[in-house]
Amino acid sequence: MAYVAYQFKDKKYGIAAILAVVHDTIILLGSFAIFGKFLGVEVDTLFVTAVLTTLSFSVHDTIVVFDRIRENLRKNTGHSLESIIDTSILTTLPRSLNNSLTIIFMLTCLFLFGGITIKWFVVALLIGTILGTYSSPFVASPLLYLLSIYKRKTKS
Repeated sequence: MAYVAYQFKDKKYGIAAILAVVHDTIILLGSFAIFGKFLGVEVDTLFVTAVLTTLSFSVHDTIVVFDRIRENLRKNTGHSLESIIDTSILTTLPRSLNNSLTIIFMLTCLFLFGGITIKWFVVALLIGTILGTYSSPFVASPLLYLLSIYKRKTKS
């Protein structure tokens, strides 16, 4: 959080990024708790690796969106924050989807043709990739907006 806040010169970016990562982690852990209960899946070192990979993917995707928001805030000073965030998401979404779909196709092939030893690792990565792609525009960006609105209200 400190690094993202330092790079963006505002702590609300770091807070929004961390909350989005917490969102991804809770859903991934919850999914595997359900898999463990009903399918007997055990958490191992590969699962921990998948969680860490998910966290890094999610933060990276969020930083790309936040960087575009920051860039558009500098360029379009007369526009509302809502429209700037919307424009930023729309311009980064094709890149994020292309990147994620490439990963998802590869992981699907690994799931279908890979060995039993990496099956749940691949499932964790699939869930994490989908969550990371989803959370950047639909969790982190709205949180950034809400934090910005809250910050403005507390100043006035």
